Amino acid sequence: MNDSSWSVPQSGNYVGEWRPAPDQGPLPAGPAYGEHEAEQTRPMPIVPDAGRDADDHDRNDRDRGATGPSGPPFRAEMPQEPMSAPSPPPDRPERPEKKKAGRDLRSAIGVGVGLGAVVIASLFIWKAAFAGVIVVAVVVGLWELTSRLEERKGIKAPLVPLAVGGAAMVIAGYARGAEGAWIAMALTALAVLVWRMTEPPEGYLRDVTAGVFAAFYVPFLATFVALLLAADDGPWRVLTFLLLTVVSDTGAYAVGWRFGSHKLAPRISPGKTREGLFGALGFAMVAGALCMQFLIDDGQWWQGLLLGFAVAASATLGDLGESMIKRDLGIKDMGTLLPGHGGIMDRLDSLLPTAPVVWLLLALFVGS
Repeated sequence: MNDSSWSVPQSGNYVGEWRPAPDQGPLPAGPAYGEHEAEQTRPMPIVPDAGRDADDHDRNDRDRGATGPSGPPFRAEMPQEPMSAPSPPPDRPERPEKKKAGRDLRSAIGVGVGLGAVVIASLFIWKAAFAGVIVVAVVVGLWELTSRLEERKGIKAPLVPLAVGGAAMVIAGYARGAEGAWIAMALTALAVLVWRMTEPPEGYLRDVTAGVFAAFYVPFLATFVALLLAADDGPWRVLTFLLLTVVSDTGAYAVGWRFGSHKLAPRISPGKTREGLFGALGFAMVAGALCMQFLIDDGQWWQGLLLGFAVAASATLGDLGESMIKRDLGIKDMGTLLPGHGGIMDRLDSLLPTAPVVWLLLALFVGS
């Protein structure tokens, strides 16, 4: 037996015991062991201590299950293997993950139904009230956009002239037509330039550029909804515009969720697929043919096919444009006002660029 057979390992929480080898002489007596103690097998103490008394040794012996000098020889305890981490559970066959929607569908549906009720009631009970709904949406959308610009980029687009000018644009468009909307837009841009002059010049060009962009992007594009409303059959035109946009978004979601595998614009919006785009086009074209045939005076079904195609294209581009803005700002939603939808701007993203397209095509097909 070599020396390593009885040496105490340097690690572990166990106690090793040793016996003198047959070919070795008596062990030298140290301060902890006398000659009498060296002649018999003794357990190695846990901690060398010259001052430990016999009672301590006996207590250690009992703790290790020893029987004393008159009993059978002590059993050497084998070093225990260090504890290892529990082995991982056996691999289970992977189940295909179900596709999940990115939103709370219950909340989204509830909010959508509530907004739809407000729209229908204001459109067909007193259509001027719907102009007020547009104004509220524009002001809240401007607040969300300017707040995110300041939080994420430090851009301070002046909200007060934008909100006042945006409301004026919608009202002027409803009351005075396209000419009134253009005049209100010009005055709003001028008000933004002047309002920003009251603050230090640092960042002036950046702030006013963002302000003019916000004035065009939110209230000016929303003014075309007011232009649709101002026609004799305005409520039906607005309803057609809303239905086609919603159907386009729904078709893109349904087809993309079920069959989507080819990304449409992965760097801008990874969730959109080419299959979803085809779904949007197909659904919107069918809905457009039905709307033009049954809702719009003097409308023809083939005009609805063209209208639906244009709506699906503009709604998709508007959604991608909004996604580009949010990606640049490093945010997922513009706000949290609408549970399951995000903010007002997250619902206007496809509506805003679609409004002028629908207004122009309806003016060409059936007049303004």
